[in-house]
Formats: sequence, structure tokens, C-alpha cells
Amino acid sequence: MSKPKRLAILVAGGPAPGINSVIGAATIRAIHHGYEVLGLRDGFKWVMQGDTSHIEQLTIEKVSRIHFRGGSFIGIARDNPTKKKEHLDNVINTLLGIGVNKLVTIGGDDTAFSAKTVEEASEGKISVVHVPKTIDNDLDLPYGIPTFGFQTARHVGVEVVKNLMVDARTTSRWYFVVSMGRKAGHLALGIGKSSGATVTLIPEEFKEEKIPLKKLTDILVGSIIKRKAAGLDNGVAILAEGLVERLNPEELDGLEDLERDEHDNLRFAELNIGEILKREVKKRLDEFNMKVTVVAKNIGYELRCADPIPFDMEYTRDLGFSAVEFIVKGGTAAMVSIQDGHFVPMYFKDILDKKTGKTRIRMVEVNSMSFAIAQQYMIRLNSNDFEDKKLMEMYASVVNKNTDEFEKQFKYVTEHESETDEVGQSISHNFPESARR
Repeated sequence: MSKPKRLAILVAGGPAPGINSVIGAATIRAIHHGYEVLGLRDGFKWVMQGDTSHIEQLTIEKVSRIHFRGGSFIGIARDNPTKKKEHLDNVINTLLGIGVNKLVTIGGDDTAFSAKTVEEASEGKISVVHVPKTIDNDLDLPYGIPTFGFQTARHVGVEVVKNLMVDARTTSRWYFVVSMGRKAGHLALGIGKSSGATVTLIPEEFKEEKIPLKKLTDILVGSIIKRKAAGLDNGVAILAEGLVERLNPEELDGLEDLERDEHDNLRFAELNIGEILKREVKKRLDEFNMKVTVVAKNIGYELRCADPIPFDMEYTRDLGFSAVEFIVKGGTAAMVSIQDGHFVPMYFKDILDKKTGKTRIRMVEVNSMSFAIAQQYMIRLNSNDFEDKKLMEMYASVVNKNTDEFEKQFKYVTEHESETDEVGQSISHNFPESARR
């Protein structure tokens, strides 16, 4: 009697809306190909210890309706099997020992690296395909193709910010909203641009290797002053958490002691950048005798396990189907992508960052028209403000300074905008005169 063909699925990293859709679609497709499907609970956590007691057989009956729900049907964990050879060996031996020679991994760049390492270390005995998941939208897919979960996270984030904008206007206060995004500002910008937030700050827009805390503070203070000059005493600023990694540790108490996860990533949630900037902004405003109520709020955990919107439900079912089709037909060592409506494998060897050995990170393209348009709708000091004498007089009067003093204290915050400003200025030239009326 022949041994059953077995395929395993695991989820690692952080949650993202649509995980269950991938699990469901992949399970159903693999069963139709004659495979038994095993769910490895909590990512690599147990199999890297050689523990098979947390493995569950997945059936069509179990998974047929899980795509409507957020979270992960088979759990999730950040345990890293690549740090110790014994853990990596345990993963390979455990999978082969239970008859699994095909593995579908669902995760971000760290999970992709783990999948690649397992495939290589098994010397071809285990085929691997990776489904890219992260609400940060920072995996190196072609431009315009989101990672799954991003669209839902942005959608839910906009709903939160929309309510905060109403609250800010009603109560005459400012909100500093910190959005997830370990290195890239896609989610913060997506939420800020879609909701029409007052101002959004992302790490990519700054040219400095280390961003001065004072500069971030003065950009936010400048927005508050500019709104005040227009007779408005409220606003919502969106801040990408990845700004933390670009700040000077000497300026932040506790940054040097910040814990790291199993993949050596800083645990940003333990250092509340919103509270830090709230404190610094209030200190700066005190210099001008301005009283402003500021509330810092983190959003991210509220977004990660949200029920997926239809876009992500459909998208992830396509990804799960394609992952199984690829691997059961002999494919391995690749990440799944859907490009122009077609499945395109992105092989690990082609998408690795030579410095880190991991998949490349996709950053926000700050020289794009999309980013330039986002900036056009932000209320923040820009270089054109300092060319307008009347505006300077209005802003300076808010802080009881003359225009020269105001310029001396705040003009420097516009220095990094030169390249994006050129893109912004070119926008109007690319449209006919009739479209600008």
C-alpha cells in the first residue's frame, strides 16, 4: 500500500487579515490533488523542537468557511528555526518523519528567509512555497501589487482615524496616531492619504541617516501653528512606527534597551513614539505659551486580526490556490505573486537582499507622483510658505514672533522636501490647462 502524499501549512510572523483564506484555499486545492493536508500549529514553534503533538489534519469541512474571519485558524508565532542548527534539523527531520515533503509557509520577509533556509538545508527533500503576508506592505513585490492584509488594515485604520478626526474637531484637540510599519511607511501613508489626515510622517521622506527628534517635533509644531493661523485648533497626525528606528538612540531614553524579537527586529510597541513626540511637542509649544491638548494613540493590533474585506478574501484565495498548484507540480523555493491576473513565481534567489540574505524590503517611493499628491493635501510647513510674506506674518503672529525669528526657527524643516517638491511642482504641468481650472 502506497504512503499518503502529505503537504503541510504553517503561519509565522504577525497576524494579517486574509490568513485563513490562504489556509482554506490551499487546503481545498491540495486535497483535490490527492494530498493529506497538515496544519502546523504556531508556525515553526513546535516542529523546531521535534514536537508533533501540535499538528492538525485539515479537511474541507474544517476550512470551507474560515475565509470570512481574521486571525489564523492554525495559530501563529515568531519562533525562528534558522538561529540554531539543531532547530533547523528538527524541522526537516520532523516533517520528513511524518511524510511531509511539501511545505506552504505564510508570512513576511523573516518567514520567507526561514522557508528558504529549510528548503536549502533539506537538499531538495522538502519543497517550499511562500505566500507573502504583512500589513506593512513592504515585501518586494512589483509596484502596485499589495501584500495580502494591507488593504484590509488600511480600510480598518481609516475607519479608526475617521472617528478620531471627528473627535478632534468636536473636542478641539490633536491626535498623534502611530501606525504599524517596521521599516516602511506604506500603511501610515495609506491611512493618512485615504482619510485626509492633517499630516503624515514616514521614515522614507527623510534624507538623514538619523532623524533628529527636534526635526520631527518642529514639523508637528509647524502643522499645529499652520492650522491655528487658519482658525482651526484640531488635527490628526499619522506617524509610521518605523520612524523609531531612524532616530538617534542618544535622544531617546530606553531605545538602546528595547527588546528584539526572534528575528532581531525591534519591538517598537514597547517604546511609544506617540507619547515621546507628544511630550516634546508640548514642551516646544510651551515656549510659545500655546496650550494644545494632544492625545497619542497606537493603532496596529486592532488592524491585524480584522475580518478581511472582499479584496483580501479574493486575493488570498488566489494566492492559496496558486501556491498549491505551483508546489504540487514540482515548483519550489519561490514566493507567490499575482501579476496582471496571472500567477508568477518569484524565486528566492532573485529577490534576496545581498546584505541581509533576506527578501528585499519595498520602501515608499517618495519621488513618485502618488507621494507628491499626498503631500499636497497635508497641512505642514513647506518651502512655498516661506516665500509668502502674508503667510509668514500670520504664522509668526500665532507664536508671538516676528517673521525673521519664525523663519530662523522653522524653515529648516522644509530642507528635506526638495526632491518631492519638484515632483509636486511638475504635477500641474502634466495636465491640460482645462483640468487645472
